[in-house]
Amino acid sequence: MSSMFTAIADKVKTAKPSIVFPEGNDERILEAAVRLQQDGVLEPLVIGSETEVTGLADKNGWDASGLHILDPAVYDAFDELADAFVERRKGKNTKEEAMDILKQPNYFGTMLVHTGRAAGLVSGAVHSTGDTVRPALQIIKTKEGVKKTSGVFVMVKDDERYIFGDCAINIAPSSDDLAETAVEAAKTAEVFGIDPRVAMLSFSTKGSAKSEETERVVEATQLAQEKAPELNVDGEFQFDAAFVPEVAAKKAPDSPLEGKANTFIFPSLEAGNIGYKIAQRLGGYEAVGPILQGLNKPVNDLSRGCSTEDVYNLALITAMQSLQDEA
Repeated sequence: MSSMFTAIADKVKTAKPSIVFPEGNDERILEAAVRLQQDGVLEPLVIGSETEVTGLADKNGWDASGLHILDPAVYDAFDELADAFVERRKGKNTKEEAMDILKQPNYFGTMLVHTGRAAGLVSGAVHSTGDTVRPALQIIKTKEGVKKTSGVFVMVKDDERYIFGDCAINIAPSSDDLAETAVEAAKTAEVFGIDPRVAMLSFSTKGSAKSEETERVVEATQLAQEKAPELNVDGEFQFDAAFVPEVAAKKAPDSPLEGKANTFIFPSLEAGNIGYKIAQRLGGYEAVGPILQGLNKPVNDLSRGCSTEDVYNLALITAMQSLQDEA
């Protein structure tokens, strides 16, 4: 475990928040949950049939005796959750519909978070991003002043750490979307001990090329600066001008970032998704996330190609976010 995650674990275990895992029948999820419970860093709530979950644990030789396993089919407070769901949806669903919807693990788990029975949720090892995000947007909803959620990755290698966004949610963000992502990404950076230096990325540096795409990033930079004047954010930058001081000195000599950016906002989902995977697969960085930003309570999405270690680390991050929300 990197020093960053060791530090997070040390902070989280003092409070031991409950994190819900809707995909209890997945081996990666269950192994991570067992480890988290045995390490005493947080309280895992695993959703699934108790027989199936304990059977999977026994098959792999894991001790699941200390796990809280929640089965929607026999959950004592299921009726209360259904009533709370109807209230939250403000008449968009009937009680009968709610009873059916909450049989779905992600909806059930998200309601546990909404009602305070869990501090956060980690899903996505089996389900698509849409299946994880949709219940969160319908139930948890975005914070006041935030129009859209966005997804960032913490890129970690040894003691190096960077924030990449949006790599998961918004396909073709507007200037306002990019600015909002930048401001929220800076907040995410601070949660993990990163002093945010935010670069708005493009294929142009400070007007070296002009197009509709570059102008959108220029406008986004201005909007981010207006939204958070205290934030160290600049653009538009090619990646090398944002990251390499020698290149920045030539291409953007007046930038306050000085080629030392650590939080990178990509101009589109296409660019962000490709960028983080290149850093992961060629650069050897561990990609933790996507971490969903801007929600009232933490709900985070795994890649379906995730490892047990990815699940463990994202659970730590989710727990850390829940403590920050309470602060």
